Amino acid sequence: MCGIAGWIAYDRDLTRERSTLDAMTETMLCRGPDAGGVWLDRHAGLGHRRLAVIDLEGGKQPMTAEGDGRTLLAMTYSGEVYNYRELRTELKGLGHAFRTDSDTEVVLHAYLEWGMDFATRLNGMFAFAIWDPREQELLLVRDRMGIKPLYYYPTSDGVLFGSEPKAILAHPSVRPVVDAEGLAELIAVTKTPGHAVFRGMYEVKPGHIVRVRREGLTHHRYWALEAAEHTDDTETTVRRVRELLDDIVARQLIADVPLCTLLSGGLDSSAITALAARQLGAQGQGPVRSFAVDFARQAENFRPDSLRGTQDTPFAHALAEHAGTDHTDIVLDTADLMNPAHRAAVLTARDLPVGLGEGDTSLYLLFKAIRERSTVALSGESADEVFGGYRWFHDPRAVNADTFPWLADNAVSAFSGAGADRGRPALIDSALLAKIDLPGYEKARYREALTEVPHLDGDVPPLERRMREVSYLHLTRFVQFLLDRKDRASMAVGLEVRVPFCDHRLVEYVFNTPWAMKTFDGREKSLLRAATRDVLPQSVADRVKSPYPSTQDPQYTTALRGALNEVLADKNAPVHELLDSAAAAEALADESGTAFRTGSELVLSLDHWLRRTRPTLEV
Repeated sequence: MCGIAGWIAYDRDLTRERSTLDAMTETMLCRGPDAGGVWLDRHAGLGHRRLAVIDLEGGKQPMTAEGDGRTLLAMTYSGEVYNYRELRTELKGLGHAFRTDSDTEVVLHAYLEWGMDFATRLNGMFAFAIWDPREQELLLVRDRMGIKPLYYYPTSDGVLFGSEPKAILAHPSVRPVVDAEGLAELIAVTKTPGHAVFRGMYEVKPGHIVRVRREGLTHHRYWALEAAEHTDDTETTVRRVRELLDDIVARQLIADVPLCTLLSGGLDSSAITALAARQLGAQGQGPVRSFAVDFARQAENFRPDSLRGTQDTPFAHALAEHAGTDHTDIVLDTADLMNPAHRAAVLTARDLPVGLGEGDTSLYLLFKAIRERSTVALSGESADEVFGGYRWFHDPRAVNADTFPWLADNAVSAFSGAGADRGRPALIDSALLAKIDLPGYEKARYREALTEVPHLDGDVPPLERRMREVSYLHLTRFVQFLLDRKDRASMAVGLEVRVPFCDHRLVEYVFNTPWAMKTFDGREKSLLRAATRDVLPQSVADRVKSPYPSTQDPQYTTALRGALNEVLADKNAPVHELLDSAAAAEALADESGTAFRTGSELVLSLDHWLRRTRPTLEV
């Protein structure tokens, strides 16, 4: 996994702009700690920071393809193509010769052979840029599910691009400006495809290619979810899901560096860990390493509720013993979670105050500890969106609400461990909220998303029709929020995290499976449970869904109130212009510190962001 940056300018000579491209590329150092490089042509500059995973010596970048004594293509690439070996064999049969064993070179030759159609042949997670000197054009390409980020900023004579906004903001001509729509996107708990919050900046949409020419930019969609009739019965469907998972995990175990799994003890991560352990064992390798996050004094502080009925640790240990993994618990305490340096590192990685507070900090610290032992990790992320695991999938009130179901369920509070608090905007000035019209923004984005949903022709039961919409919303507007969170936290420490459940073949197949079949046993994620039960201990297979763990240490809420008090007492704190003073005072007066936990986390994040990025707010 890597970080990329670049600049296309048709009206200037970029061979004289090395220092600017170096500055842009240097912002990606955490994503690629192993090596770096810059490639310059008259109108194109490509930068790259590398995390070496496959072909450690041969995969250096930016990479070029040469022919007839000239450069045919130049590419800066981030990601992994899991079917690169099959593509390499096919391309060799078509006459292509390779000088490395890397997937990067395979992608270059795939474009030479198949042109714009090449992206449809790639199975993986990727975000990359290809410059074609022959046509004087750039392609920005992003994977189907949006696992890997890619941003761009059109200019008067070309484009700037990077894996993260910070690469673009490092260019001297770009000012970080956030208007009313950008602020609404920042606060709303939905990720609008293409939106990057900063004015003038965009994100390449999942499954899209942005083509940059002297005449301007055009957008090409090479993949989208489509409606298809599901003709398999339940038994066949379960078998097909297992076949896909076996193939996906086998492909994603390929690496030339130490590899591990993330194990929470939930169904998703346990299934991936157990399948990985079985496959490595069959190859005479292993045991697979597994890692879990836990919190100091969690056993004594844990109180089950409607969201988290059980602790993770006993179930993670049960799976580790059952699958024979080499397991490690990473135990964090309140001092770790509230450490200003750790919180700052997370916010710097995110570029925006859009996260989940201590949920992001703990994820970052987990990955930081894992990186000392492994370079690649397999994750159970996205199974809930694919198979219907969240509680609001099964709550008629949330399902039938005239908005995104997770908003009806106050999902951010659920993920951040805040319980039924007042949500992200709780401490934001009401006049400011009125200006940005957050409810109106969320409603517009919801209506926009519904127009995209592919439906089957004919008479479809209302519940099946609605659940197709709910699934689509999660796969296009919710999972990207979590994928981006995981990408930033992992790449901040140079760890590559792979997400097997985002394989487009699995996503397409399960998306078109009827809801009645997805819940055939009367529970969440019926298909996944049935497909992997044979490799799981019964306790894990039967465990009720529990989200990412959150500390329940009372000392954390006390420390959070203290941090909020410190910011509010600082008359020069830039966040004051965004705050509802009365609500903030109420938060400080709350003895438990839980009523405004999500809002308090947002305030602290906003203050750090305003100090560090110094954005211009034009609301």
